[in-house]
Amino acid sequence: MKEKLLYFLALIPILTILLLLQHYKVDPLESFSLKFNDVNFNVQEKDPSKDVVFVAVDEPSVNEYGRWPWKREKLAIGMDNLVQADVVLLDMIFSEPTSEEQDSMLAESISSLNNSVCGFFLRHKATQNIGDDELEILGDSSLDLLQSQIMEYEAPKFASATFAEMNILPILEACTLSGSFSTVRAKDDKLRAYPISMYFKNILYPSLGIQGLRIKFNKDIQRIDNKHLELNNKLISLTDDGLVRLNYYDINKYKTISFLDVATGVVKPEYFKNKIVILGITEVGAGDIVSTPIGSIPGPLLHYTFMSNLLQDHLIEEFNYISTILVILMALMPFILVLLIKKIVYRAIANIVIYTILYIYVRYLFVEYMMYIDMFYPLITLILSLIGVEAIAFNIQERSGKFIRGAFSSYLSGDLLDQLIENPKALSLGGERKELSMLFSDIRGFTTISESMDPISLITLLNRYFTPMTNVVMDNHGMLDKYIGDAVMAFYNAPVDVKDHADAACKSALEMIVKLDELNIELNKENIPSIYIGIGINTAEVVVGNMGSDSRFNYTVIGDGVNLASRVESLTKNYGVNILITEFTVQKISKDFIYRKIEPVKVKGKDQAVLLYELMAFSEESKTIQKLYTDALDIYINGDLDTALKLFETLVEKYDDNPSKYFITRIEEKHPWGVNIMKTK
Repeated sequence: MKEKLLYFLALIPILTILLLLQHYKVDPLESFSLKFNDVNFNVQEKDPSKDVVFVAVDEPSVNEYGRWPWKREKLAIGMDNLVQADVVLLDMIFSEPTSEEQDSMLAESISSLNNSVCGFFLRHKATQNIGDDELEILGDSSLDLLQSQIMEYEAPKFASATFAEMNILPILEACTLSGSFSTVRAKDDKLRAYPISMYFKNILYPSLGIQGLRIKFNKDIQRIDNKHLELNNKLISLTDDGLVRLNYYDINKYKTISFLDVATGVVKPEYFKNKIVILGITEVGAGDIVSTPIGSIPGPLLHYTFMSNLLQDHLIEEFNYISTILVILMALMPFILVLLIKKIVYRAIANIVIYTILYIYVRYLFVEYMMYIDMFYPLITLILSLIGVEAIAFNIQERSGKFIRGAFSSYLSGDLLDQLIENPKALSLGGERKELSMLFSDIRGFTTISESMDPISLITLLNRYFTPMTNVVMDNHGMLDKYIGDAVMAFYNAPVDVKDHADAACKSALEMIVKLDELNIELNKENIPSIYIGIGINTAEVVVGNMGSDSRFNYTVIGDGVNLASRVESLTKNYGVNILITEFTVQKISKDFIYRKIEPVKVKGKDQAVLLYELMAFSEESKTIQKLYTDALDIYINGDLDTALKLFETLVEKYDDNPSKYFITRIEEKHPWGVNIMKTK
């Protein structure tokens, strides 16, 4: 619980900071965010509207007619070939008069167009003095309906400008409407959004593109709510700044025609029928080149992009609340995964995979549905949350690992200890039911040995005995539970899983006997009597876990299966064998082991009899004894006591076989095969 609280407390400052940075769009993060999401324009393959055309005063035009600005009659001659267009947008401004003749000629050409929209600048600084006549004419281009709706609800909000630079009066009078071509740059100085309209002298004036569409559809723009406008049943989604996010196309897909081709008739006037034409300048030094997510492009293409977005239903809608949800999700994800997945590598992969899936899906939503969802702040949140959570997890695991290593290094092998450190929850207070193999070993005649030795020598002997026995248990992935006087208790398959745990327990028992033989050789050289042990093994489902109090506990096992293993160890003396295993262990071990049936026994405290087997050493002699013994036991079980007696006597004579001695006694006492009920533990 404390670990979960630490993780949660680490998330609060990370999440709070990122949400504030996202909301207030603080640089440099906001600039990074904008660039990060520019991939949207690279993954889509949309085409701009064929009803929009850009006629450019380009290099060939300047080469033919001279440097810009031209005499206005030259522009007027070319403009006369645009008369079949639905509307012509002039992305240029004629703020200074020339000769009356030149100004009149251009004004007449503009008047001869079906519809025309002349551009003007709204600025915070300007030197041009605007007269009342100009303001009166300009007022005819304002958005009266939208402004009244905004005043009623006080939203959406648009930017405002103090000054204006506009066309001279004759040009202004010749235009059907006027529209602003002022722009608003993003945090990274790129033009990413299009201003629908701006306030000038408390009057709302639309942009050039909006005016062109109003004329095209012969409809006005209306307010839907604080974030949406509508034009010709097309919904326009606004950003928090009252702008429309532009959905840029591949630069090569914009239809651009040289003004020279229009003026000289290379492109026929009929081509422009029913089209919106934008007339602007691209010539170096004269044209307006702007920086955008797709690179530097001529300024008139901003109007082109916006109008195509609306005509083609490519308008982007922002879903900031989804981005906020993703930020929260990315903050929580490392916290959730650290509770579900133990290995840091797997957690890292899971975090990457989940974010990648979300990233791909968000890009798909943009391509298919023009849904703009920022994925940069969720990424930053994920990284910071991941670092914070993993740092805490590492610290907790490091402290937990030191505790576990110190507490269990004497009881578990190194590899099992490493697994336990990775999964310390196995040591939480409480238990679980689990199938284990329990091993008990005990020194026979220990009382006699202890009486013949002084305490220091006795402890030294026990240490010399316990050391190899303990090593055998741990080498076979066992857990040393405890030393009980001269006895050793161990179990397999906890606290970490051990595949083939019954095999591991049996292998340990056989190796214990080998190690004991080696120890006895050393003891005999020191005139110390040999040590003999009995080992009992049982496999059963028992309760395993930490038992005790919060401050002091012991990791151990309890249950009937544990008691049975202890009883079985005690019975090794009855049959004169080193190792006894139960029928339940036999069911779990592999066929590689050599073992032989002894008899069913009902131990004290148990109602059901348990069939016991002797686990024999790996040797050819063991195989021979096993075969002869099995034949003798089968005959004994079938009731032919005389024949069985002779076979058992042969085994005793040739191999000094203790189980055969036991059954000889049973036969001589006329005991048939059956359950042997033990009266003592």
